Amino acid sequence: MTERHVSVENLVKTYPGAAKPSVDDVSFSLPRGEMLALLGPSGCGKTTILRMIAGLVEPSSGAIRLNGREVSGIPVHKRNMGMVFQAYALFPHMTVAENIAFGLEMRGIAKADRAAKVARALDLVKLTGLGDRRTTQLSGGQQQRCAIARSLVIEPELLLLDEPLSNLDAKLRDEMRDEIREIQGRTGVTAIFVTHDQDEALSMADRLAVMSAGRLEQIGTPRQIFDRPETEFVASFIGAGNFLNGRVTGAGEAAVDGFGTLRFVGDAAVGQDVRLMVRPHRLVMGGAANSFTGTVEHIVYRGQILTMTVRSGQTRLQADLHTHAGALPEKGQTVTLGVAPEDVTFIGRAA
Repeated sequence: MTERHVSVENLVKTYPGAAKPSVDDVSFSLPRGEMLALLGPSGCGKTTILRMIAGLVEPSSGAIRLNGREVSGIPVHKRNMGMVFQAYALFPHMTVAENIAFGLEMRGIAKADRAAKVARALDLVKLTGLGDRRTTQLSGGQQQRCAIARSLVIEPELLLLDEPLSNLDAKLRDEMRDEIREIQGRTGVTAIFVTHDQDEALSMADRLAVMSAGRLEQIGTPRQIFDRPETEFVASFIGAGNFLNGRVTGAGEAAVDGFGTLRFVGDAAVGQDVRLMVRPHRLVMGGAANSFTGTVEHIVYRGQILTMTVRSGQTRLQADLHTHAGALPEKGQTVTLGVAPEDVTFIGRAA
């Protein structure tokens, strides 16, 4: 049985005067050494969960356990958690080494031992030789590394990161995304990070917890969340999707306007109205198990990808085609598109 290193049980946070909870009965667990992304739009409760785990916000109810031990009543400085804040929260009057050593000094670690630990932390985050610099002399990426080193040098049981890449430009964000994942993998520390960026979540995390309006919509691996979303919110928040209404006519088959019979993977009773989803990149030119003919209404050329809107009957779908795949369709052209049954996701009953 996989060890539950971190466990959140029926967590609720309602602020005074609020009509609804900011966090509403959220439960999840995380095995040791894994990285979890709390993902969702602004105001969904993800940062509040992180701050409750850290001890910066008191839960209204529920339990937070680390190694099976309830930590809700334990002060922040005794939880042995490292936290990287969105704005880094470095001390500008201190050097890089002094910033990293701060937590060790607060824990009464001897000066010689502090120096050795700081040196290892600098090496870990690729800041070797920069310990004597002021943090104000560092680039954005270097400041981020310094903040991570300060959190890891205390050898935390859990690393918490709040929107760790939001202050970086696009190129640096991609680089730091890979570096944070590499550092987490090398240290083996269990980590939870907050983001609203689906690419960050998919590329960095072992598991994703998708939040909406204070509630946990779905938790799973990146592939589970992307390929088999359990709700329309998850399907639309993680990547683009074509949503179709149909009526089940047989086992794994539904009548859909513009398609005729569309085969899908899912358990639904005959006669049930269902909601189905097809990712744009799963549509291919030519025939497949599910095929339909439609008219190209709009085209956007994106270099490697051609995005087109195709209308069939009253149904419009977006298709993303690789531009190296031979002759490309043009606006007004009639095309045949296909999709495999395993790429048609059953979301649930139609509203």
